[in-house]
Amino acid sequence: MLDHYLSYGVDSHAEALSYFPEHESYKVGPNEYLEKIAEAKKAVDIPIIGSLNGVSTGGWIEYAKLIEEAGADALELNVYFIPAEISLSGLEVEKMYVDIVSDVKRSITIPVAVKVSPFFSAIGHLAQKIKDAGADALVLFNRFFQSDFDLEKLEVYPRLTLSDAHEFMLPLRWVAILYGRVDIDLALTRGVRSGTEVIKGLMAGAKVTMMTSELLRKGIGRGAEVLLEAREWLEEHEYQSVEQMIGSMSQRNCAEPAAFERANYMRALQSWRPDPTRGFGSD
Repeated sequence: MLDHYLSYGVDSHAEALSYFPEHESYKVGPNEYLEKIAEAKKAVDIPIIGSLNGVSTGGWIEYAKLIEEAGADALELNVYFIPAEISLSGLEVEKMYVDIVSDVKRSITIPVAVKVSPFFSAIGHLAQKIKDAGADALVLFNRFFQSDFDLEKLEVYPRLTLSDAHEFMLPLRWVAILYGRVDIDLALTRGVRSGTEVIKGLMAGAKVTMMTSELLRKGIGRGAEVLLEAREWLEEHEYQSVEQMIGSMSQRNCAEPAAFERANYMRALQSWRPDPTRGFGSD
C-alpha cells in the first residue's frame, strides 16, 4: 500500500519525467554517497548525519540500513513527496509519512529525524503521530523546489532559489508552538543566516538550527563565523549555557499562548512602513 501511494501520479503528465536529469547525470549516486559518509566519519570527530530520500518501501529500508552500516551516527528522512493525485486524501498522505518512519525505525538502531513540509492542515497532530511511530527528532520545514515556465521555449524547467531571511519566520513559529507539547527533539531549517537566527531558533525550542544556503553563498567558513556570533551574544547577555535558553520564548513559556498563535495580527500590520528608497507599495 505504501509503495502504491509513493508512486502515485509519477507518470500522470507527459513531461513529468523531464523535470529532472537522468540518474546517470547526477554527480553522486547511492554508492558514492555511502562512500562519502564513510570518508566523513573517518575524517572528523563530530557526528555524521545521513540523509535519505526514498522512492519505495524497500528503498527506504534498504538504504537506511546501508547508511547506518557506512558509519552514520543518525539518519534524516527527507520525505519529499508532492501529493498531486486528486484522489489521494490528506489522511492517506499522513499515514504514508508515519508508515515510512515506522518501517525505517524497525530496520536500524541509530536515531532518526524526520523532515516534513509545512503543507499539512494539522502539523501538531502529525508531529505527535510521527513521534509515536518512533522518530527521535522532527525537522521543520522541508522546502520543495519549484518549477518555472520558459515562455519563449514553452517549456517547464526546475528553478533552484536559495532560502532567504523571510522564510525563517514560519519554522520559528512552529518550533515555538510544538516545543514542550510533543515530546520530540526539534530542528529548525530555512532562512538561518547568522548567529541571530541561531539564538532565536534555540529560544523557540530547537535543539538544532540548520544552515545550507548561507554556506553556498559565502563558503564553508561562514559556519565558524556564525558560531562565533552566537557565542559572543551568549557571553554579552550572560548566559551560562545553551540549555538555559532553549525554549525560553516558546509558546509554553508565553504569558498569553492564544496571542502567540495569532502572532499579534493587528500589531504586525501596524508595524509596516513603506521603504522611502523604493517607493510606496513596492515589493
